[in-house]
Parts: sequence; structure tokens; C-alpha cells
Amino acid sequence: MSGKLWGIGLGPGDPELVTVKAARLIGAADVIAFHSARHGRSISRGIAAPYMRTGQLEEHLIYPVTTETTDHPGGYQGAMEQFYEHAAQRLAVHLEAGRSVALLAAGDPLFYSSYMHMHRRLADRFEAEIVPGITSVSAAAAALGTPLVEGDQVLTILPGTLPADELARRLAATDAAAVMKLGRTYPGVRQAFSESGRLDDAYYVERASTSRQRVLRAEDVDDADVPYFSIAMLPGPRPTTPIPLSAGTATNETGSEGDSSLGTGEVVVVGLGPGASEWTTPEVTRALAEATDIVGYATYVNRVPARPGQRRHASDNRVESERAAMALDLAARGARVVVVSSGDPGVFAMAAAVVEESADPRWRSVPVRVLPGVTAAGAVAARVGAPLGHDFAMISLSDRLKPWEAVAARLSAVAAADMAIAVYNPASSQRTWQVAAMRELLLEHRKPDTPVVLGRDVGGPAESVRVLTLADLDPADVDMRTLLIVGSSTTTAFETPGGTRVFTSRRYQPS
Repeated sequence: MSGKLWGIGLGPGDPELVTVKAARLIGAADVIAFHSARHGRSISRGIAAPYMRTGQLEEHLIYPVTTETTDHPGGYQGAMEQFYEHAAQRLAVHLEAGRSVALLAAGDPLFYSSYMHMHRRLADRFEAEIVPGITSVSAAAAALGTPLVEGDQVLTILPGTLPADELARRLAATDAAAVMKLGRTYPGVRQAFSESGRLDDAYYVERASTSRQRVLRAEDVDDADVPYFSIAMLPGPRPTTPIPLSAGTATNETGSEGDSSLGTGEVVVVGLGPGASEWTTPEVTRALAEATDIVGYATYVNRVPARPGQRRHASDNRVESERAAMALDLAARGARVVVVSSGDPGVFAMAAAVVEESADPRWRSVPVRVLPGVTAAGAVAARVGAPLGHDFAMISLSDRLKPWEAVAARLSAVAAADMAIAVYNPASSQRTWQVAAMRELLLEHRKPDTPVVLGRDVGGPAESVRVLTLADLDPADVDMRTLLIVGSSTTTAFETPGGTRVFTSRRYQPS
């Protein structure tokens, strides 16, 4: 039986303006599909992220062109037609397999949206249903705080891509208007408002409903400072209440400073420690209690006790950049956001992702703090004594974010330097061969009887800690919840009545 295609309208940008039905269907869908430009950042996915669940399949549909030129033989239109055909084929594979597909659309799916191109290509073969969303026009009208039309007045919605003389003709003949698809078209749009005699009554709304919203008179807008997600608005009735015009400058595509009038909260990135609740520091506990929003990988969010009124945004562990952007956006709208990591947030965890994302000019006014936590390496080491008592290195064995060649080169360099090594992310269900490869690399520099500590779920209910030798290291005993500590030439293991004890002496006797 075929799956069902859902066209999900997400509204104008604020995740809280997603309808109850849309939120429910996003969480229930087998596949989440979304578009983005080549930079890979999807506005639609960012809006939907709070409602997605861990483990959902994702189809990232990347436009071949947006505003740039193309060498496609069919030009821009040919490139886009080919893209839509390929995208429809990708979604059809899921639908034919019986999976439900939620195709995300900012605003409304049938209002200047890419969803309609998929609907035309798929709705005749598969069941399809559209969930309408709040349009950007409605959000822009709300931002102005004045009626757009009343009585028998006529509202005309126009694309800014029309020629200026055609725009001017239509603007002169209507009571009220919303001009969309701005950006590079704005000089022509401003000219059309002027030629129609309507410029004095027109307003400009940028990124309506989001933390970066701003409202200006249409004549006061810098032509070089207009993103695509903006609308020129011409209200029908003359406003009788003050229009909430933005003061100063706002964050924009070219990196201007943020509007200081926007309420800004804070992002605090914390480490919960490796497992046991007593390893969460009092400082982190206070931050969690004061937070309005908790953001993180679902496994770590579930470790945080639920509090009344506190919002929780759990997501998959592969979307660090999107998670960081969502946290910063929530804070820019006034939320006190805590991003949770296991262990210490600065060690192969979310601190790097949040701080890197905060370097974007649009987030630089958002305060960001990092609160340390007990590291997994420290916890495993403490269980057996002091194997990290002298110089040591921390290396992640995962090649998801860096090539294996880089991992291997670093392992060889550290082994040759005779330092103990704490090995993070040694294996997963899809990545099983690296432990054996690591062992062979290290044996080129280390003796076979070098002590190795395997700590699994330390601090958790399934804790297991073993000490063995490098020669006896069996990759089958290692999974993603395991941390390895490989000793140096000065690491010693000895037996006691309480079990094996390990240390690396701080007294170093070079050979």
C-alpha cells in the first residue's frame, strides 16, 4: 500500500505559529522532506525542528540555483524543472514503499511555495493532503498592527518580479496590496510605488513573526539591505493607530548589527556529566531550573527532569548546526535556553556547534555561556585510578565529521609521542571497523601488553569497566557507549583486592 504525501504549511517563521495539526503530522510522518539553497540551511526544517522526533528519515532537497546564474542548457527554468523532477522521484521512492512523507513549506503550501511543484508531479499517483499555514501576508499585517482591508476594499497580492510599470499600474488600481518576492527586485518595487503615487502610504516588513522582524516605511529602506523574506505592504484603510516602526538597524543578509530593541534572552551550553546525576554540577542544575527552554539530543534531554511550563526541544544527534541555530533564535526572542550535552559540552559536544553558529552576524548580540561538566574520560579514569595522570590526548574515532585519514594520522602522531589516549566515539551500529584499525596503528608504536581501559555507561545503570591489554582488545566488545583509554609506555596496571588499578606516573623517565 502506498504512503501518503502531506503538504505541511509551517507559517511565516515563528515555530509557535505552526498549527496543531501540522505539528502532530510532522511528529507522526515517516519521512520529513524540506528544501534549502546550496548553503544547506533550511528555514523550513528549523521551524519544524521542535516537532520532529528522533529517528525520522529526512530528504534534503537542495535547489541547484536560487539567484545565481546557471550553465544548464535550459537556463534557470530548465535547471529548476530538472530539479523538481528528480526531487519528485526521490519522494516517490518513499511513497511507493508505504512511507508517509511530510513535505515542509514555509507559509502556506499553495502560496508561492515549492510544494506545488511536487503536488503536480505526485498527487495523481499517491494520496496527497494539504495542511494550510499562516501566510507571510497575514504575519506582515499583524506586524503593522493595522487593518489591511475592510468593507468592500480589494486586496491585490503581487510578485515583485513583475516589471515596474506593470506593478505601478496594478498598485494604482487597487485599494490595498502586498508585494512579495523582494530582495534584488526592491528598487523596481519602490519605483512602482512612487509612480503609482502610493509610496507615502506603503510599509516594509522584514521576516515577519521572527526574532529578526523589522517594520519600516517603504521609502526609508536601503535597496541593498532587503532579504527575500520581506514584503512591501499597502494598507487599504488609513492607519488610525501608530505603526510600530523599528528603531536603528536590524540583522540582515549583509551582516548589519541586530536591532537592540528586540528582547534578547541567553543560551547556556551545559554538560550533564557522563551519567550519574551526582556528577551534574550545582551550577548546571541552577541553569536547568532557570531555563524556559531545554534543547538537545533526545537522549540527553530525557536526562533532565521535566518542569511545569518549561519547553523541551529534542532532536536527532546528527543535526548539531540546526539545533544550535534554533537555540540562538529562541534566545533572540527572549527565551532562557539551555543546550544540554553529556559529559563536558566543550569535549566533542554542543559547545563548539553553538559558539560556531553564534559567530554569524545575526546572532552576535545573543549572550552565550558555557558551563563545564565532568568528562567521560575523567569518569572512566577515576574508576580505575589515574591512567591519565600525565600528558594525554583526546581523539574521536568517528569519521562522520572528518576523514578517516585524519583520524589515523592523529592516532599515529599521538602514539609516536608516547602519550596516553582517551578515545571517544569508538564505534556505532553502522561504524564497526575503526577499533581494529586503531589497534593495528597503535601496535606499531606500543607494546602488546600496554594497558587499555574499557568503560561502558560509566555512571549509568549498565556500567562496566574492564582493564585488558592492547593485544587483547576485541572490537566486538566496543560500542558507541564505550570510552577507551589506551596507556602510554609509562602506564602501569596492577592487581589489588578491590580490582585492577591503573596509573600513568607523573615522573617521566625518557628512554
